[in-house]
Amino acid sequence: MTQTSRLLTWRKKLAQIWEKIATNRKLMPILLVVGFALAFLIPKYNLVNPYIQLVMMYVGINIILTISLNLVNGYMGEFSVGHAGFMAIGAYISAVLTTKIFPWESNTLLFPVAVLAGGVGAALIGLIVAVPSFKTRGDYLAIVTLAFNMIVKSVIENIEVIGGPRGIPGIPKLTTMPWVFFWTVVAVWVIRNFIYSKHGRGVLSIREDEIASDLMSVNTRQSKLLAFTVSSFFAGIAGALFAHQLMFISPKTFDILKSTDILIMVYLGGIGSIGGSILGASIFTIMLEVLRPLGMWRMVLMPLVLVLLMIYRPRGIMGMREFRWFIPIEDLEVTKRWRKKKEARDAAASS
Repeated sequence: MTQTSRLLTWRKKLAQIWEKIATNRKLMPILLVVGFALAFLIPKYNLVNPYIQLVMMYVGINIILTISLNLVNGYMGEFSVGHAGFMAIGAYISAVLTTKIFPWESNTLLFPVAVLAGGVGAALIGLIVAVPSFKTRGDYLAIVTLAFNMIVKSVIENIEVIGGPRGIPGIPKLTTMPWVFFWTVVAVWVIRNFIYSKHGRGVLSIREDEIASDLMSVNTRQSKLLAFTVSSFFAGIAGALFAHQLMFISPKTFDILKSTDILIMVYLGGIGSIGGSILGASIFTIMLEVLRPLGMWRMVLMPLVLVLLMIYRPRGIMGMREFRWFIPIEDLEVTKRWRKKKEARDAAASS
């Protein structure tokens, strides 16, 4: 057997193994249980050093940010650049609650309430912003959301009660690996279910052709508002987790550069893909840490990566594709039947 034949045989075997893994739905709950167990065991027994634990938590927070923005920019086909503004709202609401309102000794127990409050606050502001914003599209929506990001930053800088431009120091370190893992799983599960729901189908139809969607009785306005509100909610959740991990926040933390980072993660992993969001956030976060010795040059290299990506792979690594674990079984069966019919038609045409 030649070397080429051996390679083809091994490739075929690997493809068969991956096919079995990808189609085995029973593995998902097992992986979740193992993930939760590791989230508790890693910090408790220091299975990896604290620096790697910190990077792992930032990966989870960035996955929440990326998948939530992908709902608007990828699945709905709009272009929002103000995601850091919603993240700031969630961060400040939760930080004010844990530093100024909740009793210090009860912070650990009330931390989930603070995180949820940050998410709900961001969702409410997102709903208010969405109502006038979606009267515009494309570049105009980008300008509106950019203006919103700048407004949030300016307002926070001028409120002395929450620190003004100095920010809020002394935030308790309440973000832990189990909490990050929990909220990451919740974000993926909620957004995945939303995408494959009736409203999610409406969001996908808006991306393809909004006028045709209206003609087919899709409530495009409602679908847009729901998508933007869900996206804002999880940006607020990520902001709350981020604030209680960093233990200090200031308005400049949530400027346009932060929104740009989230955009890079979305388009690196791939638009319209949950798996792409997970990949994009993971690769970007790890690359930033790997390139840290380069200092400020890493902030030049990462946008350069985005430019090259837009030129050579505009949809990203997994653009418009998805891991089969995230696709409902009914959709997979429909796709399989469609492919069989297509193959039969092609065979009949060629004979």
